[in-house]
Amino acid sequence: MNFWDILLIIIKFAGALVVFIYGMKLMSEGLQKVAGNKMRSIMSRMTNNPFRGIVTGATVTAAVQSSTATTVMVVSFVNSGLLTLAAAIAVVMGANIGTTITSWIILLGLDAYSPQFLFPLIIFAIAAPFMFFRGDKAKSISEFIIGFGILMVGLQFLQYTMPGLVQHPALLNMIHYGSTLGFGSILLFIFVGALLAVLFQASSAVMAVTLIMTANGWITFDIAAAIVMGQNIGTTLTANIAATEGNTAGKKAARAHFVFNIVGTLLTLLILYPALNLVAYLAELLSSHTPTFDHQSLPAHLVPLAITIFHTFFNLITTFILSFFIPQFIRLVNLMVKTSPEESEDEFRLRFITGGFTNTAELNLQAAQNEIQNFSKRTLRMFTILPGLRTAKDDDEFDKTLQRIEKYENISDRMEMEIAKFLTKTAASDLSSEGSQRVSSMLRIVDNLESISDIIYQIAMTRKNKRDAAVHFDQGLNDNLDHMTQLVQNALDIMDNNINTDYHHIRLDAAYNAEQEINHYRDLLRSRHLDALKLGVYDFAIGNAYSSLYALYEKLGDYIINVSEAIDNSIKSAAVLGTEQ
Repeated sequence: MNFWDILLIIIKFAGALVVFIYGMKLMSEGLQKVAGNKMRSIMSRMTNNPFRGIVTGATVTAAVQSSTATTVMVVSFVNSGLLTLAAAIAVVMGANIGTTITSWIILLGLDAYSPQFLFPLIIFAIAAPFMFFRGDKAKSISEFIIGFGILMVGLQFLQYTMPGLVQHPALLNMIHYGSTLGFGSILLFIFVGALLAVLFQASSAVMAVTLIMTANGWITFDIAAAIVMGQNIGTTLTANIAATEGNTAGKKAARAHFVFNIVGTLLTLLILYPALNLVAYLAELLSSHTPTFDHQSLPAHLVPLAITIFHTFFNLITTFILSFFIPQFIRLVNLMVKTSPEESEDEFRLRFITGGFTNTAELNLQAAQNEIQNFSKRTLRMFTILPGLRTAKDDDEFDKTLQRIEKYENISDRMEMEIAKFLTKTAASDLSSEGSQRVSSMLRIVDNLESISDIIYQIAMTRKNKRDAAVHFDQGLNDNLDHMTQLVQNALDIMDNNINTDYHHIRLDAAYNAEQEINHYRDLLRSRHLDALKLGVYDFAIGNAYSSLYALYEKLGDYIINVSEAIDNSIKSAAVLGTEQ
């Protein structure tokens, strides 16, 4: 076998693998769009109950066909403080169980093998009618079915392109040598499985390759089991990368996923051969063969079934056992990741989308929504700093307060830019119509949140100019501005509540009432101000600073109501889309 023969094998194999991964991606995205809202609801209901956390992780991973997407989301949830470390560990345990569904889908594709691609053609025929129905849901169902068909085609391409051992004895000798190292072979192929998972960034692809290699007789049952255990470890890399820029809580969640898979593998290694014998017995029993309880005598054509059973049992049993040791996992990762000094809220740090963009478009919307909630909290915090400018005892305290506000304004600019960039990238993916409408509303929300921060900064600079010019307000003017501050604070609280609640239950009437109170009070202050100027109650410098401040507070109210209106608009648009469908 010369260089060109090897290159041709690699090219064919890579092309088949791309078809398989694309089919998996299309199937996953179609399912996400069919059940996008339900998926977000499931993720939002994660609790500290370990059992519910495991079920949540398994359900979401089985639905999106990506444990990577689930664990990246978990890291971001922990970063934000919305998910405890104990709950996060339970969810990533469940994510491992969810990946076993993929193994059975792949096994189905292998068993449905046909030289004429009959099975995928049947799948495409089932999908075709949905393409002619109106509405996003029907098209998403069609996309899911077509993705499943392409996945099946990809599997068959992989089978065709996987070279036989008889034609390539050099490959046989190389694999045979790696398989003759006793228990060292198991450790070697665990490393190979982890490396493949890192390279492919898709555990499903590694599982497909492993099953096909067993079907073609490349590797034995025990070697395939080692690769499966290794790919479980390799899939933890993405979550750990996602956690590198997060806070210590997120890092701990990612390390917990890694440690859980390592410990699960070590436990399995202790009873590996009896476990393989038991799985071989079950595979022969299910296939109406005479069971022998000896994995070495397992017929070659039953190895794919046996490895799928092993993958399922491996994740189910290790999850069940280790779920009782979550407190110990927490103590271990606390030792691995030292808690840094208090992480300042005055520093720029995205929490939910720090881990980057995943291929789960609908779930990216949940990450963006949570980041917007974080943005809103920062905006409210920035507003609460403002009164410190008036009550500052000296120039040093005033300057420090002003610097904090300037810092928050810079953070706001960066958050608006990063969230908008993330949403724009999400919009470029294949979203449902409702998802696209949500992106539009979110872009409007972050734009107005950034504008609120700008106005707060302008108020701060007006206070600075007033101080520099030695302009002083009497108690009456200060009381008026304090009351206006309270009205704006109320409007901000309602806005933040609307952002953080279910969008179908926002308090739009309360938001409008708060905005009207601000407008009415601005009108009252303006009327009194004009009278005061006519009567010469205060000079022009005082009047100019005073009118600028209450006008800016009123302008804040305008941007605040825009946020609630954007939320309401997304719900109304979704309702219209729903009736059209």
